[in-house]
Amino acid sequence: MTAIQLKELETRLWQAADQLRANSKLTAAQYSFPVLGMLFLRHAFRRFSDAKVKIEAALPVHPKRGRRAVTKDDFQEAKALYLPEKARWDYLAQLPEAADTGEAINEAMRLIKADYEALSGVLPKDISNLKKTCSNA
Repeated sequence: MTAIQLKELETRLWQAADQLRANSKLTAAQYSFPVLGMLFLRHAFRRFSDAKVKIEAALPVHPKRGRRAVTKDDFQEAKALYLPEKARWDYLAQLPEAADTGEAINEAMRLIKADYEALSGVLPKDISNLKKTCSNA
């Protein structure tokens, strides 16, 4: 990342924090959980996407049956989380504006915790307290 890109990222992060402070009833300590949850989802999706490409490229092709389906075990071997469709960043990013984004993110967290027990006490439980009045930064 170049110095210019880093400065742009810093500016966007501060703008997002300003939006949260101005447009929600959350304190800085409270909005850190949804923000960290979103960062987790974005990072997990990037790892998922990268792993999926590598896994699919490495799967052998049977002459009659073709390629087998990618499994959760394949992702574990690739040291990435398998993400159900509704827990993937691209799914969440494409939700219609009228959708309850907070609830969709809560569902994404529930789906991930259902597959990975170790994350149960770690991932945010309820970020739907970010009201729809928050605008995009």
